[in-house]
Amino acid sequence: MLEGVNVALGVTGSIAAVKTVELAHELRRRGAEVRAVMTDSARSIVHPWAVEFATDNDVVTEITGAVEHVELCGRDGWADVFLIAPATANTVGKIANAVDDTPVTTCATTALGADTPVVIAPAMHEPMYDHPGVLEAIDAVAEWGVDFVDPRLEEEKAKIASEEAIVCEVARAAGDRPLEGEHVVVTSGATAESIDPVRVLTNRSSGRMGRAVARACYVRGADVTLVHGVVGPQSLERSAATEIPASVPYADVREVESATEMLAATREACLGDGTGNGTHETGADALVSAAAIGDYTVETSDEKIRSGRDLELEFEPTPKLIDEIRADRPELPIVGFKAETSGDESTMIDRARETLERTDLAFVVANDASVMGADRTKALFVHEKDAARYEGTKAGLAGEIADSLVAILGDDRPD
Repeated sequence: MLEGVNVALGVTGSIAAVKTVELAHELRRRGAEVRAVMTDSARSIVHPWAVEFATDNDVVTEITGAVEHVELCGRDGWADVFLIAPATANTVGKIANAVDDTPVTTCATTALGADTPVVIAPAMHEPMYDHPGVLEAIDAVAEWGVDFVDPRLEEEKAKIASEEAIVCEVARAAGDRPLEGEHVVVTSGATAESIDPVRVLTNRSSGRMGRAVARACYVRGADVTLVHGVVGPQSLERSAATEIPASVPYADVREVESATEMLAATREACLGDGTGNGTHETGADALVSAAAIGDYTVETSDEKIRSGRDLELEFEPTPKLIDEIRADRPELPIVGFKAETSGDESTMIDRARETLERTDLAFVVANDASVMGADRTKALFVHEKDAARYEGTKAGLAGEIADSLVAILGDDRPD
């Protein structure tokens, strides 16, 4: 996600600075090169040696005659993006007023003047975050084009955002954002059909592929709605204060269970409601249907079915989501997924083309069902006249899908 990206990491005097070492490691795991800048207050919380170890680079703790701020964040400077994580109320206020009395604020002023992208992850006690002056400073700096990673409001604290959220925002800031202004709807996970209040019919999908696609589209600048299937009481990890799934900071998430619920939520997201309240008024610009949606449902028993007796279930087909959305939006670019168990490549291509032609899809990603729940995958990009192989991580496949959407939506844009 951050391959080839140089990140200057500013660390200020919030107690959340204790998370800096792991954040630096995560940035590097995602491919970034990292160099850190620290305030005196931050050095009282985490030792520069620990940050040097985490970044594998010398740490800037003062601005000297070497003009480190210009070398890092100036025009033609080393950094592709300047990330301040954590950022205190004090630091945000100084940045808003061009006060340069720490290495971090001096780098921030330099980056803003040089049009180097800046990302800020605030962390402080919640009453400080709610201070009118702090909120005004955040608004002012955001108007300059700075991207803020919203904190998690828990236990009367504005805690620093998750590493996932910070990494996604850094990748989005450092990239070209070719999907900016586009609304992409992605379905993910498994649906479940209730047999009785205890039992369900479901499948083995983990939702990793769909979440990876949503993340890749967000990094490329899109607004993303993720319609995610969950089974029973299981759901994505949620932030206690916001009710937004903390593990999916890159999308507006709609959690559903049954195939009917997934169709309804996807239809709402694709059509838009005209109010701007929770959905885009004009609906989706593209749909990626990566969820493993159950093909059949049953009549649900109101009471638990007792065990130890013969049981027959009468199956009824569920509506095909992509067929229904195609009827609603004839012009919408839709990417379909087709899972097969045969392992035969020609059969996978033939089945994918049947779906492609039936529903007039942009393309179909055909894969073997054995990859469900795994980090790596094998897939075929099936178009009307050709097919291309992919083998690698699901994140890599998601990037290929997002790049294909860039080309498709770019072709649809007026000159």
